[in-house]
Amino acid sequence: MAGLNCGVTLALLGILLLGAARLPRGAEASEIALPPGSGITVLIKPGTPALPAKPCHIIVSKKPTTTLSIRSGERKAFSFSCQNPESHFVIEVQKRIDCMSGPCPFGEVQLQPPTSVLPTLNRTFIWDVHAHKSIGLELQFSMPRLRQIGPGDSCPDGVTRSISGHIDATTVRIGTFCSNGTVSRIKMQEGVTMALHLPWFHDRNVSGFSIANRSSIKRLCIIESVFEGEGSATLLSANYPDGFPEDELMTWQFVIPPHLRASVSFLHFNVSNCEKKEERVEYYIPGSTTNPEVFKLADKQPGNMAGNFNLSLQGCDQDAQNPGILRLKFQVLVQHPQNESYITYVVDLSNERAMSLTIEPRPIKLSRKFVPGCFVCLESRACSTNLTLTAGSKHKISFLCNDLTRLWMNAEKTISCMDHRYCHRKSYFLQVPADILQLPVQLHDFSWKLLVPKDRLSLALVPAQKLQQSTQARACNGSFSYRLASTGPGQDLHFGSFCSGGSIEQIQVKQNMSVTLRTFAPSFQQELSKQGLTVSFIPYFKEEGIFTVTPDMKNKVYLRTPNWEQGLPSLTSVSWNISVPSDQVACLTFVQERTGLVCQTGRAFMIIQEQRTEAEEVFSLEEALPKPSFHHHSFWVNISNCSPVSGKQLDLLFQVSLTPRTVDLPVVLIAVVGGGALLLFALGLIICFVKKKKKKINKGLAVGIYNGNINTQLPMQPKKPQKVQKDNDAHVYAVIDDTMVYGHLLQDSNGSFVQPEVDTYRPFQGPTGDCPPSPPPTCSRAPTAKLTTEEPAPGFSPDSESEPYTFSHPNKGNGSNRDTDVPLLDAHEPAELAGE
Repeated sequence: MAGLNCGVTLALLGILLLGAARLPRGAEASEIALPPGSGITVLIKPGTPALPAKPCHIIVSKKPTTTLSIRSGERKAFSFSCQNPESHFVIEVQKRIDCMSGPCPFGEVQLQPPTSVLPTLNRTFIWDVHAHKSIGLELQFSMPRLRQIGPGDSCPDGVTRSISGHIDATTVRIGTFCSNGTVSRIKMQEGVTMALHLPWFHDRNVSGFSIANRSSIKRLCIIESVFEGEGSATLLSANYPDGFPEDELMTWQFVIPPHLRASVSFLHFNVSNCEKKEERVEYYIPGSTTNPEVFKLADKQPGNMAGNFNLSLQGCDQDAQNPGILRLKFQVLVQHPQNESYITYVVDLSNERAMSLTIEPRPIKLSRKFVPGCFVCLESRACSTNLTLTAGSKHKISFLCNDLTRLWMNAEKTISCMDHRYCHRKSYFLQVPADILQLPVQLHDFSWKLLVPKDRLSLALVPAQKLQQSTQARACNGSFSYRLASTGPGQDLHFGSFCSGGSIEQIQVKQNMSVTLRTFAPSFQQELSKQGLTVSFIPYFKEEGIFTVTPDMKNKVYLRTPNWEQGLPSLTSVSWNISVPSDQVACLTFVQERTGLVCQTGRAFMIIQEQRTEAEEVFSLEEALPKPSFHHHSFWVNISNCSPVSGKQLDLLFQVSLTPRTVDLPVVLIAVVGGGALLLFALGLIICFVKKKKKKINKGLAVGIYNGNINTQLPMQPKKPQKVQKDNDAHVYAVIDDTMVYGHLLQDSNGSFVQPEVDTYRPFQGPTGDCPPSPPPTCSRAPTAKLTTEEPAPGFSPDSESEPYTFSHPNKGNGSNRDTDVPLLDAHEPAELAGE
């Protein structure tokens, strides 16, 4: 029986507890009683924004209301008509502290009334302290210290503190703060307002700060930031992001352990329009003989500072019509000193012109953990995350960084020559200055901008070692590469990336170009010492680019058109001058079968021209590409683009490979037989020549005689003249011995003969085939046929055979014979001469 009663009792108890759990939380009655003279006011009001599905009211004496105010000395009981009042209402507890009519209640500030008697709503405790202008108030914060946040930011635990000051009747926002920071104290002048925001689920029951009395600080406020180890703090000027009060002074005091170093970086700032004074920041730095050190907001701020220091922001008298905004957001980074911070590097750019060097952080992903900063210090004091050095000066720099691999360098140099008469054939060696290479930071890019007068000069780039073009088939995998691009009005032409170990001996560019040395590993300096580039100003040419290529037998040469990813620009022509050794055969192969090019206007062509014979083949790039071809001599490859349809760009990748030249046995036999026949023929000619020479000696001297009776006029009627011995022999030439006929002119004063001046034949030693084939005109570019054997030009007439001269042997017996109409040669002489 007793067991049964116990079971019933437990069941009833469970039902009561279940009913209590299901009782609406808002239906629970609350009561707040405020003691008289406490200066506390409690206000329950709707929260913002509030978009409830069902309305909720405050029930006071069985009457619904939306606002409830409880003043000092009052007691009120209330409840809510909904189960979740925290979604509809907030509660503010305001306490006024008057330090003007009586003593201030200094010391730790209590939460009154305690949070345990307040309903579970989002709560805000506000302390409004009023004091004379000559009295300074100090808010001291217990551990953990405060961290300032910007507008729109929130605290992880939902607990925030808002602090404001007063300038006469104007309220000035000092800032909003979370926990776990470095701010330990805030000193104010002329009163302060402190607001503590607590979420409804937070059970905090202490304020976390105290108020102390201080003498006048003679400025808007002083914020103290204490660092106990490495870390960073981001701080804002008053009223940020709005304007800093006019002609006011705000100071930050930083307490730094002596074994650490601090650096200041301005993250964002604006300046106002000043009528009087000047906006500035002032530093009191330990060990400085020029305190305070004054900087403009745009200057590089101090870094690598040891010990405590102060930073002050001073406003000015602003223009009433256009005041502008003064605001500042900055960061203080504290970290251990690095070994590099004690080393000073001298970068001598005094002999350089039109050059700049920038040291900056690498792009890295941000981490939630504290990461020590990397600073570059100029003259060991002006430190910043990036630093730019200009030409014409000598710079002393040091580094404050725990890991110098987080930094890199980018440099740029301009080489220009606008007088074509002075620049012609002038050359420059593209070299990185030694003072840059000695820095402990990796060089990322060094760019040379090469400028030439328009349509007057072009550029030639010659490497110390032949270059390889990086392609999909054979990519550059060294520690550095060169990126080449030409810049012209309206378009940039990227020729690609190049590295050592290839077959490209020279690159010629029509107009301005940029050469960028990009490094990929710290070991690039060893490889770079063997590689260099020399740029020369050469006569202007119309090709966008000309590549001189000398392949070798070890590797295939892969070449591609410029602008590989975007396609060759419209109406652009590029050529490759490919050299083939005499004992090799070159095989030209295109990687793809078709280009996929579709021309909108004009035609796209490829010309392959043999440099020795100048025979060329022309192919349309809209059709299938040619099959592999073999070339025994050097040749040109020219590619000329049309205006392609959008999305149908021209990209070509081809390769050149060499193989030893082989000769077939039949060819050798034919050459031997042909050489023997030619030798026999030459021997016969020599024998005939000897016989002829003997006949000439026996016949005596040969004299040229003018025959005036020969008819040189064309006949009126084209009749075949009657063959007479006179007509047949009248136009026949014999041999004229100039020495015998005009020998008296070669005698000197002593009667001896003077030998005429003679010279020997010298073969042409100049360059051959150094001009690329000319592409068809861009306006037409119609297909052209392959050239065949040359024909005589039209209008060419052969020489006339009727000459008014005959050549005869003079009569040895009678020199007065004047019958010149009858030739003195025998009838069989012309036949002999013809036979010879």
